[in-house]
Amino acid sequence: MHGDPATIRKILTELGDTWAVVGLSNNRDRAAYGVARTLQRFGKRVVPVHPKAETVHGEQGYASLAQIPFEVDVVDVFVNSSLAGAVADEAVAVGAQAVWFQLGVIDEAAFARTREAGLDMVMDRCPAIEIPAL
Repeated sequence: MHGDPATIRKILTELGDTWAVVGLSNNRDRAAYGVARTLQRFGKRVVPVHPKAETVHGEQGYASLAQIPFEVDVVDVFVNSSLAGAVADEAVAVGAQAVWFQLGVIDEAAFARTREAGLDMVMDRCPAIEIPAL
C-alpha cells in the first residue's frame, strides 16, 4: 500500500513542519496552490520549488530542492509521474525525511528507491485531504 494510515499520520504529525512543495507557483488554478494554503493553515511551512522560484503564500521560492538553504522535512511532489522519480531522488540527496507524491503521481520504482533509502513515502494521495481527518 502506498499510503497506509500510520505513515500518513507520521508524515503529517511527527516528522517536522517544513514542506518543500515541488511544482508550486502563483497559478491559483493549479492544485498545488490550494494544497499549500491548506498545509499552511495546519501549521506547516510551505517552501515553493518551481523553475520560476516565485514567492508564494509569503514564502520565498527556489528553483530546485538543492537551492533551499535550510533543512526540509517533507517533499510534496506536484509534477507528472515521468518527472517525479528524479524529484524523489533529489529529496533523498538533500536529506528530507519523507516524500509525498500527490494524487495521480505514481512511480513504483521511485517509491521503492525512496523507501530503501530510509525515507517515509506516500504515493497517489493528497495531504490536504488527509490532514483534516487526523
